[in-house]
Parts: sequence; structure tokens; C-alpha cells
Amino acid sequence: MGFNDIGSLITEIRNIIDYLYTEEQSQIALLEQVQPHYRESARNLLHYLALRTFDLRSIQEELSSLSISSLGHSEGYTLTNLQNILRLLLMLQNQSSDHLYPNFRSTMDYRSSKQELHQNAVQLFGEHPHGEGSRIMVTMPSEAAEDYKLIYDLIRAGMSIARINTSHDSTNEWYKMIQNIRQAEKETDKKCLVYIDLSGPKLRTEAIFPVASKKNHVRLFVEDELQLVKEELKQKRYIPQVLITLPEIFSDSKIGHRIYFDDGKIGGTITDVQEDVITIKITQAAAEGSKLRSEKGINMPDTKLSLPSLTATDLANLPFIAAYADIVGYSFVRQPEDVERLQMELKKLNREQIGIILKIETKDAFQNLPMLLLTAMRSPKIGVMIARGDLAVEIGFERIAEVQEEILWICESAHAPGIWATQVLEKLAKKGTASRAEITDAAMAARAECVMLNKGPYIVNAVAALDDIIRRMQKHQFKKKGTLRPLSVAKSFWEQRSTIVS
Repeated sequence: MGFNDIGSLITEIRNIIDYLYTEEQSQIALLEQVQPHYRESARNLLHYLALRTFDLRSIQEELSSLSISSLGHSEGYTLTNLQNILRLLLMLQNQSSDHLYPNFRSTMDYRSSKQELHQNAVQLFGEHPHGEGSRIMVTMPSEAAEDYKLIYDLIRAGMSIARINTSHDSTNEWYKMIQNIRQAEKETDKKCLVYIDLSGPKLRTEAIFPVASKKNHVRLFVEDELQLVKEELKQKRYIPQVLITLPEIFSDSKIGHRIYFDDGKIGGTITDVQEDVITIKITQAAAEGSKLRSEKGINMPDTKLSLPSLTATDLANLPFIAAYADIVGYSFVRQPEDVERLQMELKKLNREQIGIILKIETKDAFQNLPMLLLTAMRSPKIGVMIARGDLAVEIGFERIAEVQEEILWICESAHAPGIWATQVLEKLAKKGTASRAEITDAAMAARAECVMLNKGPYIVNAVAALDDIIRRMQKHQFKKKGTLRPLSVAKSFWEQRSTIVS
């Protein structure tokens, strides 16, 4: 699409603004449900989603040729930026811009949108140790329950949020970790928040049953067969079997669906589904074979799993989390109804003020991100984690770079703080040395309000290195500019809302 004159560009910008107004008016009831301090952020999110249903590449090219501020930096103040652009175009045509859209304005401009995001980050994550930049979150290893010095050193190195994963250890160990964190806060005179993850319905391998072997793993090659079972089948067999943690998946699995193990290291296709056996043909493995062990994650990107995001284990752990955590991480959240359920449970525990992190780790969560955010905005403090490990397996590794950018844009439009997670400086944390690719990834992570590191024997060194990288990158960049093709997640949001309204 090209523009022969400024007049046609003015018409196109007016049409977009009119469309934003129409779409906002259709969602007034939705906006009224969010917390008052999120009202303008929710409006801006709707404006941004409406804007991103357009292909804006030609418009942006024309604006750049006129040396007018482009649309590529307007995530946090979409309406104001469009109206400012329109004013400049009208000035070039010697037309008056007085009384432009007097009944359709936003309080968000460039400075106030940055300030809003900053305030929301402070409310959720606390003040930054250096005044500004990305906070550092670290996953607590089991030894953190006993090793006080480890936590002390982590806080000294730059950790300001400690993550406890309820998939591991027990309330006894978690409590000891929290005691160590609170003591280290006093001794270092540095604040460190406690973030606790709900484990959610994480599908994992529970036990491995090789054929004619006592090993605790099985080595799989392409073309091999594998069976998922509810319990070990004792009859004579020629196919290795895997006991899984969630037998509920048997009723949801279909022939032809893809399945991945161990963060996508092993892949296969379901070839047969019986009441107590799922047969898989391996389609992806290393040339020398890939070992599959117990306690490895399983992803089924084609399968709609009828599992509650809040499991019985989560509900049992929630009182402890409500009593001791500053932030709760919502694992495997998929639908707005999931968020409502957590909000209801927290209300029962009188902990509505706790920070809530939506962990985006499934295809459904990514596609539903706008409504997840708008629903979460009924709570006082919210944020988003880009859980790149599971998400990459779900959507495809080739798409993760694109999708993580879209999540950052959408979060910025909602002024929702983001956490960049999974394999950040992992080689450094585990082996003591970092690859060039890891350093580059860590530098890119500095665009989020928080960066998460996983445990490893060299984790203190990794925290110190990340803290240094973040300080350096903070001087060079803020967020990112895109080319503004239409976003499918934005189109999907409006299509779903149109169906609900009608």
C-alpha cells in the first residue's frame, strides 16, 4: 500500500483512530472490571491490539520519509501517538488541529507510559537495587535450605528476587529457604522478595521401563517405538515403556498428535491410543540416540488437555504461599477462567494483595495473553513471565524469537512488567563459562523488567555477570522497535471478543 499524498495518509490515520474508538466502546464492560489504577493501561492495551490488526508497514515507511515519529515506539501510549502524528500531518497541510478528538483522549504519553510501567514494576518487584534496570531472579536449589552462605552471596552479587519452585522439595525446605533469605536481607541490608511457583499440571516422565534391562533410562533413535503407560505392563514386550505423572492425558490424546520429551530433545508422533497405552513413533533424536530419563518434561502442542491449571497439589500449597510469598507464579495458566480461579482462592486466604505472575509457557497462554492480562488486572499487582523453554517446544523453536518479541510488546502496551526466563547464562551457571550466544541473549534479556537465572554450581558468578551486563545494556537500549506487520494474537483477540459481544 502506498500513499500518493499527505492527504491520503491523514485519512488512513483518522480511520485507524476511529477504529480504536469503536473497539474500545465495544469493551466498556470489560474495562470496568479492572482495578482503577489499571484502567488507562487496559484502555491502552485495547488500543494497541486494535492498531496491530492493521498492516502498518507502508504507513510507517511514509511517516519515516516525512521525518515524523513512527508507530514503532508507541506500545505504551498508542492513542496519544496516533493523535500526535495526525496533528503533525495536519500542520504539514496547513490545517487546524484544534479540538481534535475532544471526547477520545488518553492520559498516556511517552513519559507517563514509561513512568506507569516503572511504577508497576516497583509495586510488583520492589525498588531496583541500582535505581533502574532489570531485576535478577534466581531459582533456589534444594541446598539453599541449609546453605545460608549461598543465599547471602547471591544477594550480595545482585539477586533481588528468590524463586522457590514447589515442584521440588517440601514446605519444610521452603520455610528454611525463606528464613535464610530474610536473614540475608538483614545482614546485607538489601531487599530480596520471595517468589513461589505453583507447580501446575506439569506432565513429566515418572519412571522408565527399558526392555530387558535394569537401567534407569532408555536410549531412543529415530524410528524407535515408545509406550506411555498408567502402570508398568508386565506381559512380555519389545517396546520400552514410560510411566507418566498425569494419566488424565490418555483421554485427550489423538493419533497423529506430536509429543516432545526433555525440552524437545526427543520428539515423536502418536500412532495408537488405547485405554492404558499410548504408542509413539520417535521422529526426532540425536544421531547417536537420545537418553530419556525420569522426571523429564513432556509437551503435547497439538493436544487440548482437559486439566485444571490449579491442581490439588497447588491448592494444598497455596496457604503456605499466601503466608510467606511476596509473589505467586501461575504455571500453565491457559484461559481467563484459570486466572479467576486463582483470584478466588487468594481471596479466600485474604491475600488478594499478593503479586501474580502469569507464566506464558503454552500455545494457549500465548494466544489468550490479552484476555489473561485483562482478567489479571482485577488484582492489584501483576506481571508476565516468558517461560521460553516450554513455550519454544509448544510453538516451535523457529518461532520463539518472534513470539517473545510479541509478548514484550503486548506487556508494554498493558504496562505489565515482564520476566525473561529459561536458560539465561545456563552454561555459565552450570559449567563456569559462558558462550558468546549466551552473553548476547542475556543482553537482550535486559529489555525485560526482570531476568530469571536457574540454579547451578556457578550461580553466584552468573548473577554477578548478569548484573554487569544489565548495567551496561541499560545505557544503550529501551525495549525494541518492530516493523509492524499485523499480529495474529491481536486479530484473534478481537475475533473472540466480537463473538462474545454478539
